[in-house]
Amino acid sequence: MRKNEKLKLFQDYNIYGITAEKFSKGRSNLEVVRDMLESGIKIIQYREKYKTLKEKYYECSEIRRLTREYGALLIVNDHIDLCLMVEADGVHIGQNDFPLKEVGKLLGDEYIIGVTAHTKDQIKEAENCGADYIGVGPIFQSFTKDNPLPPIGLDIVKWCAQNSKIPFVAIGGIKENNIVEVLDMGAKCVALVTEIVGADDIKDKIRRLQDIMRTKSKNI
Repeated sequence: MRKNEKLKLFQDYNIYGITAEKFSKGRSNLEVVRDMLESGIKIIQYREKYKTLKEKYYECSEIRRLTREYGALLIVNDHIDLCLMVEADGVHIGQNDFPLKEVGKLLGDEYIIGVTAHTKDQIKEAENCGADYIGVGPIFQSFTKDNPLPPIGLDIVKWCAQNSKIPFVAIGGIKENNIVEVLDMGAKCVALVTEIVGADDIKDKIRRLQDIMRTKSKNI
């Protein structure tokens, strides 16, 4: 799959899947990812904060195998070295990680690079420095990180939809009961972390979310 074909997945109504084993009710990242893939999710981010590098390597290698099997993208959070080792499709970096331009030099043109942004200025800077997509948030209050940031609200989603030159993913505190608010602001790709990985029935949760998104898409 060429890079432009990979990025097109961000432009359709879609769910951006993220692992979070801490919130997965005893299920492994592999179990959760398989449920995501079997439910039609085509973008998976491997985000794991609490394992050794060796554990991350072996787990991410297996997830890479699964994403290839299902024709899905694999994005590795933070770890540029791990992204290269498992031959992922790209990496996602935050504001305090290595500079975007340097990451781009290391990875080259074939890899996708996503950047987390919390403000309009950070979004513009990411675009100017060559990001392929932006993760915008947290939209609502979120507690998936140890030191959560305050929510930035829905207005920035609307601003992104009207002004961003590259795809963006809305993230942070998005649930089944508020996803329509995010879609109403123009988001076409959303990440719901604990709402999916912490669901009693992951496949059923994803099916309900996809139904909401399809209905919303038809009404536009």
